[in-house]
Amino acid sequence: MSLSVDLFDFPLPPELIAQHPARERSASRLLHVDGPHLGDLRFTDLPGLLAPGDLLVFNDTRVIKARFFGQKDSGGQVEVLLERIVDERHALAQVRASKSPKAGTRITLENAFSLVCSGRQGEFFALELEGEGNLWDLAEQYGRLPLPPYIEHGVEAEDEARYQTVYARHPGAVAAPTAGLHFDEAMLERLSEQGVRRAALTLHVGAGTFQPVRVEKIDEHKMHSERFHVPEETAAAIAATRERGGRVVAVGTTSLRTLESAACGNGLVRAGSGETDIFITPGYRFQVVDRLITNFHLPRSTLLMLVSAFAGLDPIRAAYAHAVAEKYRFFSYGDAMLLEREDKS
Repeated sequence: MSLSVDLFDFPLPPELIAQHPARERSASRLLHVDGPHLGDLRFTDLPGLLAPGDLLVFNDTRVIKARFFGQKDSGGQVEVLLERIVDERHALAQVRASKSPKAGTRITLENAFSLVCSGRQGEFFALELEGEGNLWDLAEQYGRLPLPPYIEHGVEAEDEARYQTVYARHPGAVAAPTAGLHFDEAMLERLSEQGVRRAALTLHVGAGTFQPVRVEKIDEHKMHSERFHVPEETAAAIAATRERGGRVVAVGTTSLRTLESAACGNGLVRAGSGETDIFITPGYRFQVVDRLITNFHLPRSTLLMLVSAFAGLDPIRAAYAHAVAEKYRFFSYGDAMLLEREDKS
Protein backbone atom coordinates (compact mmCIF):
# COMPACT_ATOMS: atom_id res chain seq x y z
CA MET A 1 0.00 0.00 0.00
CA SER A 2 1.41 3.35 -1.05
CA LEU A 3 1.96 5.94 1.66
CA SER A 4 0.35 9.37 1.49
CA VAL A 5 2.58 12.42 1.28
CA ASP A 6 0.55 13.84 4.18
CA LEU A 7 2.39 11.44 6.52
CA PHE A 8 5.52 13.51 5.90
CA ASP A 9 4.09 16.89 6.75
CA PHE A 10 4.72 18.80 9.96
CA PRO A 11 4.13 22.34 11.22
CA LEU A 12 7.26 24.47 11.14
CA PRO A 13 7.35 28.03 12.51
CA PRO A 14 9.10 30.19 9.88
CA GLU A 15 11.46 31.63 12.48
CA LEU A 16 13.09 28.18 12.86
CA ILE A 17 14.33 28.23 9.24
CA ALA A 18 17.99 29.21 9.61
CA GLN A 19 18.82 32.21 7.44
CA HIS A 20 22.51 32.34 8.35
CA PRO A 21 25.05 29.74 9.44
CA ALA A 22 26.11 29.32 13.05
CA ARG A 23 28.99 31.53 14.17
CA GLU A 24 31.36 28.57 13.79
CA ARG A 25 30.81 25.46 11.67
CA SER A 26 30.80 23.01 14.57
CA ALA A 27 28.77 25.28 16.89
CA SER A 28 25.44 23.78 15.83
CA ARG A 29 23.29 21.49 17.91
CA LEU A 30 23.05 17.73 17.35
CA LEU A 31 19.95 15.63 17.96
CA HIS A 32 20.79 11.96 18.42
CA VAL A 33 17.88 9.75 17.34
CA ASP A 34 18.02 6.10 18.39
CA GLY A 35 14.50 4.72 18.01
CA PRO A 36 12.35 6.39 20.69
CA HIS A 37 15.41 7.74 22.49
CA LEU A 38 16.37 11.36 21.79
CA GLY A 39 19.56 13.03 22.94
CA ASP A 40 20.03 16.80 22.84
CA LEU A 41 23.72 17.37 22.19
CA ARG A 42 26.19 19.72 20.50
CA PHE A 43 27.86 18.87 17.22
CA THR A 44 31.17 18.92 19.07
CA ASP A 45 29.88 15.84 20.94
CA LEU A 46 29.97 13.79 17.71
CA PRO A 47 33.40 12.16 18.33
CA GLY A 48 32.04 10.65 21.54
CA LEU A 49 29.34 8.89 19.52
CA LEU A 50 31.80 7.30 17.09
CA ALA A 51 34.30 4.51 17.66
CA PRO A 52 37.80 3.79 16.33
CA GLY A 53 37.40 1.87 13.10
CA ASP A 54 34.16 3.57 12.09
CA LEU A 55 34.18 5.09 8.59
CA LEU A 56 32.74 8.50 7.77
CA VAL A 57 31.84 8.85 4.08
CA PHE A 58 31.76 12.45 2.82
CA ASN A 59 30.41 13.92 -0.42
CA ASP A 60 33.23 16.10 -1.80
CA THR A 61 31.20 17.86 -4.48
CA ARG A 62 31.70 21.62 -4.84
CA VAL A 63 28.85 24.08 -5.40
CA ILE A 64 29.21 26.09 -8.60
CA LYS A 65 27.93 29.62 -9.16
CA ALA A 66 24.87 28.45 -11.02
CA ARG A 67 22.36 31.35 -10.89
CA PHE A 68 22.23 34.02 -13.61
CA PHE A 69 19.97 36.88 -14.63
CA GLY A 70 19.49 38.17 -18.17
CA GLN A 71 17.06 38.68 -21.00
CA LYS A 72 15.79 37.12 -24.17
CA ASP A 73 16.24 38.88 -27.51
CA SER A 74 12.59 39.88 -27.19
CA GLY A 75 13.54 41.86 -24.08
CA GLY A 76 11.81 39.52 -21.63
CA GLN A 77 13.64 39.08 -18.32
CA VAL A 78 14.88 35.62 -17.37
CA GLU A 79 16.48 33.87 -14.41
CA VAL A 80 18.55 30.80 -15.21
CA LEU A 81 19.55 28.17 -12.65
CA LEU A 82 21.93 25.60 -14.04
CA GLU A 83 21.00 22.05 -13.14
CA ARG A 84 24.02 20.51 -14.80
CA ILE A 85 26.93 21.61 -16.95
CA VAL A 86 27.01 18.74 -19.42
CA ASP A 87 30.26 19.84 -21.05
CA GLU A 88 32.08 23.08 -21.81
CA ARG A 89 29.36 24.26 -24.19
CA HIS A 90 26.13 22.57 -23.08
CA ALA A 91 24.00 22.73 -19.94
CA LEU A 92 20.61 21.79 -18.57
CA ALA A 93 18.84 24.49 -16.60
CA GLN A 94 15.68 25.77 -15.02
CA VAL A 95 14.55 28.95 -16.76
CA ARG A 96 12.14 31.38 -15.14
CA ALA A 97 10.50 33.81 -17.55
CA SER A 98 7.08 35.26 -18.27
CA LYS A 99 7.00 32.93 -21.28
CA SER A 100 9.06 29.76 -21.46
CA PRO A 101 11.78 29.93 -24.14
CA LYS A 102 11.19 27.91 -27.29
CA ALA A 103 13.82 26.09 -29.32
CA GLY A 104 16.02 28.66 -31.00
CA THR A 105 15.51 31.36 -28.34
CA ARG A 106 18.67 33.31 -27.58
CA ILE A 107 19.29 34.33 -23.97
CA THR A 108 21.95 36.83 -22.89
CA LEU A 109 23.11 36.40 -19.30
CA GLU A 110 24.71 39.05 -17.07
CA ASN A 111 25.32 41.17 -20.22
CA ALA A 112 28.34 38.94 -20.78
CA PHE A 113 27.54 35.85 -22.86
CA SER A 114 24.67 34.19 -24.72
CA LEU A 115 23.04 30.79 -24.73
CA VAL A 116 20.63 29.32 -27.26
CA CYS A 117 17.79 27.07 -26.15
CA SER A 118 17.77 23.84 -28.17
CA GLY A 119 14.71 22.27 -26.55
CA ARG A 120 13.61 20.59 -23.37
CA GLN A 121 14.65 17.51 -21.45
CA GLY A 122 11.85 16.85 -19.01
CA GLU A 123 11.47 19.85 -16.73
CA PHE A 124 14.82 21.33 -17.79
CA PHE A 125 15.83 23.42 -20.79
CA ALA A 126 18.80 22.36 -22.93
CA LEU A 127 21.10 25.35 -23.50
CA GLU A 128 24.12 25.73 -25.78
CA LEU A 129 26.82 28.37 -25.45
CA GLU A 130 26.99 30.78 -28.37
CA GLY A 131 30.40 32.03 -29.42
CA GLU A 132 33.70 31.59 -27.61
CA GLY A 133 34.08 30.51 -24.03
CA ASN A 134 33.75 27.71 -21.53
CA LEU A 135 30.66 27.32 -19.34
CA TRP A 136 32.70 26.29 -16.29
CA ASP A 137 34.79 29.47 -16.50
CA LEU A 138 31.80 31.69 -17.32
CA ALA A 139 29.87 30.34 -14.34
CA GLU A 140 32.76 31.08 -12.00
CA GLN A 141 33.22 34.57 -13.43
CA TYR A 142 29.62 35.74 -13.81
CA GLY A 143 27.40 33.36 -11.85
CA ARG A 144 25.94 33.77 -8.40
CA LEU A 145 25.92 31.21 -5.61
CA PRO A 146 22.56 29.38 -5.76
CA LEU A 147 21.32 29.68 -2.19
CA PRO A 148 18.22 27.58 -1.44
CA PRO A 149 14.81 29.18 -2.08
CA TYR A 150 13.98 29.36 1.65
CA ILE A 151 17.01 31.58 2.39
CA GLU A 152 15.53 35.01 1.93
CA HIS A 153 18.59 37.26 1.74
CA GLY A 154 20.87 37.76 -1.24
CA VAL A 155 24.29 36.15 -1.38
CA GLU A 156 26.58 37.67 1.24
CA ALA A 157 30.30 37.31 1.85
CA GLU A 158 29.79 34.65 4.53
CA ASP A 159 27.79 32.50 2.10
CA GLU A 160 30.70 32.27 -0.35
CA ALA A 161 32.66 30.34 2.28
CA ARG A 162 30.02 28.79 4.48
CA TYR A 163 27.83 27.29 1.73
CA GLN A 164 30.77 25.03 0.82
CA THR A 165 32.18 22.17 2.86
CA VAL A 166 35.81 22.53 3.94
CA TYR A 167 36.62 19.39 1.90
CA ALA A 168 34.78 20.37 -1.32
CA ARG A 169 36.88 19.32 -4.32
CA HIS A 170 34.94 18.50 -7.48
CA PRO A 171 32.76 21.31 -8.93
CA GLY A 172 29.33 20.42 -10.28
CA ALA A 173 26.68 20.76 -7.56
CA VAL A 174 24.02 23.47 -7.49
CA ALA A 175 23.15 22.80 -3.84
CA ALA A 176 25.48 22.03 -0.96
CA PRO A 177 25.61 18.63 0.77
CA THR A 178 24.60 20.44 3.92
CA ALA A 179 25.32 17.80 6.59
CA GLY A 180 28.99 18.36 5.79
CA LEU A 181 28.81 22.08 6.55
CA HIS A 182 29.16 21.31 10.28
CA PHE A 183 32.65 19.85 9.91
CA ASP A 184 35.68 22.10 10.32
CA GLU A 185 39.35 21.20 10.14
CA ALA A 186 39.60 20.90 13.91
CA MET A 187 36.73 18.41 14.02
CA LEU A 188 38.23 16.34 11.19
CA GLU A 189 41.59 16.26 12.94
CA ARG A 190 40.00 15.26 16.24
CA LEU A 191 38.14 12.39 14.57
CA SER A 192 41.29 11.22 12.81
CA GLU A 193 43.24 11.20 16.08
CA GLN A 194 40.46 9.11 17.59
CA GLY A 195 40.86 6.46 14.90
CA VAL A 196 37.71 7.29 12.92
CA ARG A 197 38.48 6.73 9.23
CA ARG A 198 37.41 8.94 6.33
CA ALA A 199 36.46 8.28 2.71
CA ALA A 200 34.98 10.39 -0.04
CA LEU A 201 32.63 10.04 -2.96
CA THR A 202 31.06 12.59 -5.28
CA LEU A 203 27.40 13.23 -6.00
CA HIS A 204 26.64 16.49 -7.78
CA VAL A 205 23.51 17.69 -6.03
CA GLY A 206 20.88 19.05 -8.43
CA ALA A 207 18.27 21.75 -7.92
CA GLY A 208 15.73 18.94 -8.00
CA THR A 209 16.59 18.30 -4.34
CA PHE A 210 14.30 21.26 -3.52
CA GLN A 211 11.42 20.14 -5.75
CA PRO A 212 8.24 19.37 -3.79
CA VAL A 213 6.41 16.07 -4.07
CA ARG A 214 3.31 17.03 -6.06
CA VAL A 215 1.50 13.68 -6.00
CA GLU A 216 -0.74 12.34 -3.23
CA LYS A 217 0.81 8.86 -3.15
CA ILE A 218 4.57 8.87 -2.82
CA ASP A 219 5.16 5.88 -5.12
CA GLU A 220 3.85 8.02 -7.99
CA HIS A 221 6.66 10.57 -7.56
CA LYS A 222 9.39 10.64 -10.22
CA MET A 223 12.80 11.27 -8.67
CA HIS A 224 15.33 13.55 -10.39
CA SER A 225 18.62 12.04 -11.59
CA GLU A 226 22.08 13.02 -10.34
CA ARG A 227 25.64 12.06 -11.30
CA PHE A 228 27.87 10.19 -8.85
CA HIS A 229 31.33 8.68 -8.61
CA VAL A 230 32.63 6.15 -6.06
CA PRO A 231 36.45 5.88 -6.12
CA GLU A 232 38.19 2.52 -5.83
CA GLU A 233 39.75 3.59 -2.52
CA THR A 234 36.32 4.29 -1.04
CA ALA A 235 34.98 0.89 -2.06
CA ALA A 236 38.11 -0.64 -0.50
CA ALA A 237 37.67 1.42 2.69
CA ILE A 238 34.11 0.14 3.09
CA ALA A 239 35.28 -3.45 2.60
CA ALA A 240 37.99 -2.92 5.24
CA THR A 241 35.44 -1.41 7.62
CA ARG A 242 33.25 -4.48 7.25
CA GLU A 243 36.19 -6.77 7.96
CA ARG A 244 37.11 -4.98 11.19
CA GLY A 245 33.51 -4.73 12.40
CA GLY A 246 33.27 -0.96 12.08
CA ARG A 247 30.23 1.06 11.04
CA VAL A 248 29.71 2.96 7.80
CA VAL A 249 28.46 6.45 8.65
CA ALA A 250 27.09 8.48 5.75
CA VAL A 251 27.61 12.22 6.09
CA GLY A 252 24.44 13.48 4.45
CA THR A 253 21.62 12.03 2.42
CA THR A 254 23.63 12.51 -0.79
CA SER A 255 26.37 10.21 0.49
CA LEU A 256 23.73 7.71 1.59
CA ARG A 257 21.94 7.76 -1.78
CA THR A 258 25.26 7.23 -3.58
CA LEU A 259 26.33 4.33 -1.37
CA GLU A 260 22.97 2.60 -1.66
CA SER A 261 22.98 3.14 -5.44
CA ALA A 262 26.42 1.53 -5.67
CA ALA A 263 25.62 -1.39 -3.36
CA CYS A 264 26.71 -4.79 -4.64
CA GLY A 265 25.80 -7.10 -1.74
CA ASN A 266 27.20 -8.04 1.68
CA GLY A 267 27.37 -4.41 2.75
CA LEU A 268 29.89 -3.56 0.02
CA VAL A 269 29.84 -1.07 -2.87
CA ARG A 270 31.07 -1.16 -6.43
CA ALA A 271 33.48 1.56 -7.54
CA GLY A 272 32.64 3.59 -10.63
CA SER A 273 30.52 6.39 -12.03
CA GLY A 274 26.86 6.54 -12.90
CA GLU A 275 23.51 8.26 -12.57
CA THR A 276 21.08 7.65 -9.76
CA ASP A 277 17.41 8.43 -9.34
CA ILE A 278 17.03 6.16 -6.31
CA PHE A 279 13.96 7.12 -4.26
CA ILE A 280 14.25 5.77 -0.72
CA THR A 281 10.98 5.53 1.19
CA PRO A 282 9.77 3.56 4.24
CA GLY A 283 10.08 -0.14 3.54
CA TYR A 284 13.44 0.20 1.81
CA ARG A 285 16.06 -2.24 3.12
CA PHE A 286 19.41 -0.53 3.54
CA GLN A 287 22.44 -2.44 2.27
CA VAL A 288 25.46 -0.30 3.13
CA VAL A 289 24.87 2.59 5.55
CA ASP A 290 24.72 1.91 9.30
CA ARG A 291 24.31 5.47 10.62
CA LEU A 292 23.44 8.81 9.06
CA ILE A 293 24.44 12.38 9.87
CA THR A 294 21.96 14.80 8.35
CA ASN A 295 20.21 18.14 8.75
CA PHE A 296 16.48 18.72 9.26
CA HIS A 297 14.53 18.53 6.01
CA LEU A 298 11.55 20.24 4.43
CA PRO A 299 8.00 19.03 5.08
CA ARG A 300 6.63 16.70 2.39
CA SER A 301 10.10 16.28 0.84
CA THR A 302 11.82 13.21 -0.58
CA LEU A 303 14.62 13.71 1.97
CA LEU A 304 12.20 13.54 4.87
CA MET A 305 10.90 10.29 3.35
CA LEU A 306 14.48 8.99 3.16
CA VAL A 307 15.28 9.68 6.83
CA SER A 308 11.92 8.18 7.80
CA ALA A 309 12.91 5.03 5.95
CA PHE A 310 16.26 4.99 7.74
CA ALA A 311 15.33 5.75 11.35
CA GLY A 312 11.64 4.81 11.26
CA LEU A 313 8.57 6.89 10.48
CA ASP A 314 7.39 7.19 14.09
CA PRO A 315 10.84 8.01 15.53
CA ILE A 316 11.35 10.72 12.90
CA ARG A 317 7.92 12.22 13.51
CA ALA A 318 8.69 12.32 17.23
CA ALA A 319 12.17 13.73 16.64
CA TYR A 320 10.89 16.54 14.43
CA ALA A 321 8.16 17.45 16.91
CA HIS A 322 10.82 17.53 19.62
CA ALA A 323 13.12 19.66 17.46
CA VAL A 324 10.37 22.20 16.82
CA ALA A 325 9.50 22.34 20.53
CA GLU A 326 13.16 22.78 21.45
CA LYS A 327 13.68 25.40 18.74
CA TYR A 328 16.32 23.61 16.70
CA ARG A 329 17.38 25.45 13.54
CA PHE A 330 16.12 23.89 10.30
CA PHE A 331 17.36 23.25 6.75
CA SER A 332 20.68 24.05 5.05
CA TYR A 333 22.17 26.40 7.66
CA GLY A 334 20.43 24.64 10.53
CA ASP A 335 21.31 22.03 13.13
CA ALA A 336 22.24 18.38 12.65
CA MET A 337 20.97 14.93 13.54
CA LEU A 338 22.72 11.61 14.05
CA LEU A 339 20.33 8.83 13.10
CA GLU A 340 20.60 5.19 14.08
CA ARG A 341 19.20 2.76 11.53
CA GLU A 342 15.87 1.29 12.58
CA ASP A 343 16.72 -2.14 11.18
CA LYS A 344 20.18 -2.86 12.52
CA SER A 345 20.30 -6.51 11.56
